[in-house]
Formats: sequence, C-alpha cells, structure tokens
Amino acid sequence: MSKQTAVRRIDLGYFVRPASETGGSQPRVEPVLAYLVQRDDGLILFDTGVGAADPETEAHYRPHRRPLEAALAAAGVTLTDISLVVNCHLHFDHCGGNPLLGGKPILVQSVELATARRGDYTIDELVDFPGATYKEITGEAEVWPGVWIIPTPGHTAGHQSLVIRQNDGTVVLAGQAHDFASHFASDHLARQAVLDGLEPPLPTYQPWLERLTEFDPRRVLFAHDCSVWEPPQHSG
Repeated sequence: MSKQTAVRRIDLGYFVRPASETGGSQPRVEPVLAYLVQRDDGLILFDTGVGAADPETEAHYRPHRRPLEAALAAAGVTLTDISLVVNCHLHFDHCGGNPLLGGKPILVQSVELATARRGDYTIDELVDFPGATYKEITGEAEVWPGVWIIPTPGHTAGHQSLVIRQNDGTVVLAGQAHDFASHFASDHLARQAVLDGLEPPLPTYQPWLERLTEFDPRRVLFAHDCSVWEPPQHSG
C-alpha cells in the first residue's frame, strides 16, 4: 500500500538578479522556494535557502532572507523533524541553510559535490561545515518508496530533481532545472512536436525530459518561480 505523501512549498525570501543576467534591460526579483515532502515515516527538505555570502556577492544579488527556522515553524515543523536534505545543486541560494542541519543526511550528486569542493563555485563554508553528512549519489536513486532523485543537468553538471508519487498524481520538484515554468512548458511542447513528426527546424530540449515524462507528472514546481506547470487537458 502506498503511503500518503504531502508536498508543501516553503518561502525562503528573494534576491534581485541584475539586468546583466536576465537577458533584458531590467533586473528581476526572483523568489527562493524550498519544499517539504512529508510522510508519517519521515520528512525531506528540498533546498534550504540563501546562505551568507561575501560582500561582493551580497551587493550583486541583494538577497532578502527569510530564516529557515521561521519558515519551517510556519509549516508546523522544526529543524529536528527533518529526516533528509536534498539540494538540487550547491549554489549558495539553494544550500544556505545546510549548516543548520549538521548530522542530517544531505543527498547530492557526486559530480556536484566534487565541483563545489574545487572552489570558485559557491560559498565554501556552506559546503563543508561542522556535522556535514553527505550521501553521494551517481545517477538515479529511489530514496524512499515512490520518491526518486533524477539527474537533470544543465544549470550545473550535477543538478538533480526530486520526483514524488502521490495519490492524485506525480509531483516533480525541478529546482533550477528550468528557471521558469514557461521554459519547462516550451521544452515539453518541443518534445511533443518531435513526437508528432513535425519537420525541422524545431527547438532542442534537455534529454532528461524523456525520463521525467515517464513519470507522467501532474505538477512540476520550481525553485525561482511561483508558477506551477501542469499538463494540458485534452477534451473529447
């Protein structure tokens, strides 16, 4: 019998992406979103918020942080309730709360951890800290029955997403596999156009989309976009 699983979004603040990184003439304010995956037998925290950075990085992104403890308390849980931590990747805006969770297993792709430890990648103190307990994964892993880690490289070589089977369908926590739900939608349609036999030229899409589609996701959620992707509904 499948276990009842709940997925809850956690607001951990925002940052300002400068115009030099938006592809336009204006800066853009982006949310920092984490997720709780809760069952009777445990609680996964997917991403942990924006960590303290050097003055240059702080000035560049101007982050506004919501403390992880406060965000969890609003969801009715505490740091000690967390069973597992999963980071989609180890940039400072995704692993910032990890040092508060020393001793908790942190599931990360081996290539991501190796890249972070080479330096000039993230904030080093957020990677190796007292009590840091990494469980390295290479490729896919079913971490609980019905809960999978799936590699989704692109933003970083070691980026990963979390797939959760629920009674009402599958939820994908995509992290920063795409910056926006609309980008995921575009890739989904590009794949469909290929399947429908449209002639080139057609846009390319990430090859791991094939694997995610095998789970028939009902909802896909993101780290820096409050929008949620849902599949088109066909009538008739």
